[in-house]
Amino acid sequence: MKRTLVLDEDDLIMVVKEDVVRQIDDHRGELTRTEFVNYLIQYQLREHEDKQDYVSAAEFREFSRQMSELVYNFLQFFISYGMTVGPARQDLDSQLETLARYHRDAD
Repeated sequence: MKRTLVLDEDDLIMVVKEDVVRQIDDHRGELTRTEFVNYLIQYQLREHEDKQDYVSAAEFREFSRQMSELVYNFLQFFISYGMTVGPARQDLDSQLETLARYHRDAD
């Protein structure tokens, strides 16, 4: 069955299935079908415009600071439990001190 839809410039007609019409009628309250559908469309468009698909510079700096702190605490844990020995410990100690300076400078 072919359907032809004629639209003029003032009013548009949307063809939807019967179950969608039932859902609209069940949830629209005092609004007309047209008002309810317009509300839903506008709500979705506003929500999409407000959605941020990227990380701000401040969020990235905070993430970087937290990751630096996590690595610092992780290394400090292993050093404090003596999991490194000899010359390797001195290298880790200097790296840990460098990371600690970076962490202090980031604040």
